Amino acid sequence: MDDTSPRQQVPPASTDSSLARAPGQIGMVTVVSGFKLSCVLFGPEAQSAAGYERLQIGDLIKVPTATTTAFGFVDSMALKEAPSSGRRIAEVEVELLGEIVNRNDGKPATFSRGISVYPVLGAAVFQASPHDLDCIYSKPTAASLPIGVLHQDPSKIAYLISQEFLCKHSAILGTTGSGKSCSLTVVLRSLLNAHPNGHVVMLDPHGEYSHAFGSMAECINTHNIELPYWLMSAEEITEVLCSREPIARSREANILKEAIIAAKHSFLGETGGEVFLTVDTPTPYRMPAVVKHISDAMGRLDKPDSTLPYLRLMNTIEDLRQDLRYAFMFPGLTVRDNLTEILSRLLRIPVNGKPITILDLSSVPSEIVNVVVSLLCRLIFDFAIWSQREKSVPILLVCDEAHRYVPNDNSLGFEPTRRAIARIAKEGRKYGVSLCLVTQRPSEISEAILSQCSTVFAMRMTNDKDQNLVRRTLPETAAGLLGTLPTLRQQEAIAVGEGVPHPMRIRFNDLERSLRPHGGSTNFPKAWETDHEGLDFLVETVDRWRWHSH
Repeated sequence: MDDTSPRQQVPPASTDSSLARAPGQIGMVTVVSGFKLSCVLFGPEAQSAAGYERLQIGDLIKVPTATTTAFGFVDSMALKEAPSSGRRIAEVEVELLGEIVNRNDGKPATFSRGISVYPVLGAAVFQASPHDLDCIYSKPTAASLPIGVLHQDPSKIAYLISQEFLCKHSAILGTTGSGKSCSLTVVLRSLLNAHPNGHVVMLDPHGEYSHAFGSMAECINTHNIELPYWLMSAEEITEVLCSREPIARSREANILKEAIIAAKHSFLGETGGEVFLTVDTPTPYRMPAVVKHISDAMGRLDKPDSTLPYLRLMNTIEDLRQDLRYAFMFPGLTVRDNLTEILSRLLRIPVNGKPITILDLSSVPSEIVNVVVSLLCRLIFDFAIWSQREKSVPILLVCDEAHRYVPNDNSLGFEPTRRAIARIAKEGRKYGVSLCLVTQRPSEISEAILSQCSTVFAMRMTNDKDQNLVRRTLPETAAGLLGTLPTLRQQEAIAVGEGVPHPMRIRFNDLERSLRPHGGSTNFPKAWETDHEGLDFLVETVDRWRWHSH
């Protein structure tokens, strides 16, 4: 709090500039309602050099009371003419944020959320000073990391409270071009530089983050990892192998389930393992054994016209095993139990200097992307559940383009994927799994899942549906800040929730060009300045296209 700030009340009378005003006073309170104030500001003719011409939406103002100084954000402004005098009157709405209690014991003033003493009618209104900003947005006593600067004063650092951000779920929301990818990179690099033994798993649908983390990232795509078919649950393998038509799928799913259980028993019998299992148990089995069981079951049928679902299954299995795009899922005839190796690489246990795993989903066939995401999310959560609590490894799961996997419309997407992510959103905190959702379409993401996010970075949004959804789901409301969403510049965000000291408008730190994700728009004019000579470029593209090799 500014030591020079006056603490007396100004009598409510008129806004005439001839009335005595405290130094720096810009107006007075006219309405007190809940957590909102209405104020009249003095015009530019006032001697106090701080009239309504200097105030902006989202600015912090302060109102002294008898024992405290209340602070709030400017929510809206209006310029009206007084009916009697014809003079211009500026009215503003203020969303209260918190207060600083007056101290006489020499100890430093501290800011706290909430209001214990409301301003009275006629109370003097002042613009928050740099000293006030220092007090409100000072570095938290808890472990925190710098991620940007305050909009009101770029010399003031914006901090992220790492424990609160990581132990609870978070979201980065904003329209295309607002800077989400770079902002996410700034936050994660700051966290991993401070915690080099962290465990972060990022789902990267466009393959844009691999180079943004350099040597600290383990980059995985379909060409360098195995996610064998035997890891899938019954619903996941049914989605991959069975027909889309509901009746045909139902028949094929039952046949497939029996064949898989038989193949698992056969594999475990060969290795001397336990024989108690279900179709969802992550136990290896051989796909040729599944095909053989299906073929044997088909041979026992009395009616030839009943063989169609069996033939469809066997043909689909054979086609996928021959498809190079599915090589990561159907690696070959040899089957081994490598679940430990898969988890070690996926979850970075041990870290070995690479605390983040980036899963490039751009090379995954589009028809099974949701299945792969379901499998990965389920593996992460099941691992956390079955880990001994004292030895558990906390994991941050970052889900870019989250609206693809957990759409607000229940009829869209893949239900097991939605269920896996929803389970993490609802129960992940208990088992050390934190979720960070990133999306450009907040209104298209599941509101129930988004509402679980305790820290939100809301970047530029021009769509009314998106803005309204954000207002409904934010853990705290700061209307004075949220009103600026359509006008935020690139790299700017409204940060609210448990992971930041107080609601604030920030500008994220700049990233070196070499560390920026490949998510920017193509520069059409520059690309069209020159022509491609020869067909070498097309030949290389066609080769990569045919052989699915980046």
